[in-house]
This record gives sequence, C-alpha cells and structure tokens, in this order.
Amino acid sequence: MPNRWNHNIHYHPMILSAVPSSARSALDVGCGEGMLARRLREKIPDVVGVDLDQSSIDLAMSFDDDISYVVADVLTHDFGSSFDFIASVATLHHMDASAALTRFKSLLRPGGTMVIVGLAKFQARDLPYEVAGAVATRVHKRAKGYWEHPSPVCWPPPETYSGMRRLASTLLPGVRYRRHIFWRYSLTWVKPN
Repeated sequence: MPNRWNHNIHYHPMILSAVPSSARSALDVGCGEGMLARRLREKIPDVVGVDLDQSSIDLAMSFDDDISYVVADVLTHDFGSSFDFIASVATLHHMDASAALTRFKSLLRPGGTMVIVGLAKFQARDLPYEVAGAVATRVHKRAKGYWEHPSPVCWPPPETYSGMRRLASTLLPGVRYRRHIFWRYSLTWVKPN
C-alpha cells in the first residue's frame, strides 16, 4: 500500500491508539475503500466495514483481506451482533447526527469504545483553527503530497463544531470532545458496563 496522506488519514493513528487490547470486533462506519478497516484488522480479529457507496465497497473488496464489507445504511442494517470498537471518519455529517450517534451507541457493546472523527460548519470563532489548518495543510502537502479519496463528498456539513459538541455531550454522557486542526473534531466514548 503506498504511503498516503490527507486530512482524514492524518487521524488514523489517533483512532488506532484508542483500540482496547481486549477488542475482538470492530465496525468501520463509512469505510470507503477500506483503508482504516485494514489497519483495524491488524489489531482486531473481526472487522466489518459498512458504506452506502457500492463502488467504494467494490474497491475495498479488491484487497486480499478477511474483512467483511457491507453495502448498507448503518442506521437500519441488521449486523447480527454488537461491536467492541466503532470508528467513523468524515462520515457523521452525511447522516442525521442525532440518529447516527444513537445508532452507534446501540451497536456498541458495554465497555466498548467509539471514536468518531468528523467535520463541522465553520463559525467566526473557529478562525484560529481555520488558519492553523490552512498553514498545516500547506506544510503536509509539500512534505507528503495529498491523496484524493474516491468516495462521495458531502459539503458543507450541516452542524457547527459547538453544535456537535452539545449534541455528543447530550447523547453520550462523558464523551471526550476534541477540536483538531485540518478542520476536524473527534469524539471518544466508552459505553458504560
């Protein structure tokens, strides 16, 4: 696999570092061509990637791995079981965020961990992050290049950063919200036993 970089891939190491050593199953929501799912599979024996885009799933399935890929709506698909770990990168803004977070919460086993990296709508108070993101992007593009993913894009995101923080705090008590450069935020949550 060639070394790729973009704003989403940048956060894969953060997600992978949150995988509990006890995790035996994972769900990658909005898996696209399966890059994160393949990295998760290096740590977790049973990985499912789900995406609505058939061409992305076809590409993911072209890799020789033992990941289960599903073309489905994560909000309604019957996965037949729950998961120890759920990851999602740049996907939440494609869905109703409240419905999606509620669904992810129901798919997570007690004691399981969920990590979401998302995009949100810019507001004036976000200007320092916007400037930092623009400068860091120029530096990273020069050093690493930039990989354009083949999956569908949804722009602009419907919710603001502060709105996502409020929503996540309401639906996922104790969630850790972090704002990042590269126009992203993350949610990390462990479901109570």
